[in-house]
Amino acid sequence: MALRYAKVTGEAYQYPLTIRHLLDTVLLTAAGQHIVYRDKASFTYAEFVERIGRQASFLAGLGVEQGTTVAVMDWDSHRYLEAYFAVPMMGAVLQTVNVRLPVHQIAYTLEHAQAEVVLVHHDFFPLLEEILPSLPGIKVVVAIMDGEDKPLPTWAAGEYEALSAAASPVYPFEDFDENAIATTFYTSGTTGNPKGVCFTHRQLVLHTLVSTGPSGATAVSPVFGYGDVYMPLTPMFHVHAWGSPYVATMLGLKQVYPGRYEPELICNLRREHKVTYSHCVPTILQMILDTADKTGADLSGWKLVIGGSALSKSLCAEARRRGMYVLAGYGMSETAPMIAHARPSPDDIADENKLVDALTASGVPVPMVQMRIVDDAMRDVPHDGKTRGELVLRAPWLTPCYVGNEEASEQLWRGGWMHTQDIATIDERGILHIRDRLKDVVKTGGEWIDSIQLEQLVATAEGVAAASVIAVPDARWGERPLAVIVAEQGKTPDLAAINAPVERAIAAGDITRYAKLDRFELVPELPKTSVGKIDKKVLRAQFSGG
Repeated sequence: MALRYAKVTGEAYQYPLTIRHLLDTVLLTAAGQHIVYRDKASFTYAEFVERIGRQASFLAGLGVEQGTTVAVMDWDSHRYLEAYFAVPMMGAVLQTVNVRLPVHQIAYTLEHAQAEVVLVHHDFFPLLEEILPSLPGIKVVVAIMDGEDKPLPTWAAGEYEALSAAASPVYPFEDFDENAIATTFYTSGTTGNPKGVCFTHRQLVLHTLVSTGPSGATAVSPVFGYGDVYMPLTPMFHVHAWGSPYVATMLGLKQVYPGRYEPELICNLRREHKVTYSHCVPTILQMILDTADKTGADLSGWKLVIGGSALSKSLCAEARRRGMYVLAGYGMSETAPMIAHARPSPDDIADENKLVDALTASGVPVPMVQMRIVDDAMRDVPHDGKTRGELVLRAPWLTPCYVGNEEASEQLWRGGWMHTQDIATIDERGILHIRDRLKDVVKTGGEWIDSIQLEQLVATAEGVAAASVIAVPDARWGERPLAVIVAEQGKTPDLAAINAPVERAIAAGDITRYAKLDRFELVPELPKTSVGKIDKKVLRAQFSGG
């Protein structure tokens, strides 16, 4: 028997899942709510929707049409949020430029994405001036002066606020195919040039809708719902700031955009606007804690989702002692990014140690995510919390390809599943634990050592402020773990102190005896990637030759 379909009446509206429709209710429910930028600007949602129309109008006047790539180089701002909506709503493609990449890689991403228009903050003028001569495809540059009273560069077609003020707030946004590309950005790959990741309107709308559920369904730390005040602490160039600005706007929440990250300003904005929800990588959380130590800032009641890198138990516990509610999430650039979310059970809540364990786990899959742990032959491994394998995924918002890179796309999706290259386990309750990146696992003495687990142990050692673990070649064992350590101020840890928590974990059966360290290296600071993760490829190059 064939599939049956509804007989659609001729005037029935065929509702496409496009970004424009995330705004359908905000003017009814939140027209007077505010979107704030630092201590510089504040707009109601009614004004914000008009500014979206103005941006689209002036971009159209500069030649932007369906399919044009518009690149943005800005700090986290209301202007960036306007571009999140206006550009894809026109049918154009928004490129969120990672301004922390090396200059030559920024040039590569702009050329590869076929960017024709660039909106650029004055802080990045020197960077853009350096690469513009090599980018003939860029036809128009709009300068973002951000209140600076300086002459415009000769290469600028106009100033953002002036163009916006002169443009019409009414733009004829139309419906179009929900499968059209809405955004693209580039990963900071470990080798070679960055890879272009793209997402369609349909994918971003579905990601937004699903993101509203798990975030508010956690017994210990309900987050991101009506009544919250939102401030992103993940760069807006990085996976749409984890998709949260779309969620916050759809719900009509008060939003606070901090611009360039300045620790004291972030804490001040949090206090002034009573921010309740943010998200960030562990290094930003540590920065906030350190700032609070210096300034006496009250952090209680602040809810943060931590991703990008593993949330250590020690950092989680410290944040909880300050009255913060923190929990881990899991995703990656290619997944838009939400895949899993920590979800403590009622039993976990009764015991602080169990609760911290649950809050720092990678979590359970959010709705509409298919998740498998497989061996090299794509066979499922047991869900016993111990057997390791590669995490592979399916979900309706995963990137369908790397832009202009067919070979990498095929590798990403071999066998019809997205390959994360993350080594993971799943336990009987369906809780995901990311154990390591495939390339970061230490293989020694016939055993696999999870670098993440080992560095979390080392980070708790007396005198250690921060730690990372990499594999280094060894003539006898093949590889051995090396701890690269930042010492606490005024302290010089020794090998015995660093191994103390490792030996306790070995005695408890939590980690293999091969994990005991033979040596460590002290460094003044750990190198970071453009999105704030510890850059292990730099450490491997420095200490292991690769």
